[in-house]
Amino acid sequence: MNKLTAAAGLSVIIALAATSAAANPGKGGSLPPGLEKKAQRGGELPPGWRKKLQKGVILEPEIYRHGVIVRPVDEFGFVTIRIEGELVRLVHATHEIVDILSH
Repeated sequence: MNKLTAAAGLSVIIALAATSAAANPGKGGSLPPGLEKKAQRGGELPPGWRKKLQKGVILEPEIYRHGVIVRPVDEFGFVTIRIEGELVRLVHATHEIVDILSH
């Protein structure tokens, strides 16, 4: 009985977490909703995104999605992408910027 109660409680917690995450899509991103939609459709990113390209910074998901993979994941877990002419090497798992190859 205790295992059944625990499993039911865990299911409720997971369902509530998924519901709250789905209720606020776009929250947590730094782009306004209109610019985020434009970026998702392949439009240009706003000029200010380049200022965020710094070593050690986590690249935002909408900017990463806008990039094109130039070099796939290597044995160290790094990937190189091109974002509107900028080459950026980052940790594939976390999207942490390791190096900016062009500026």
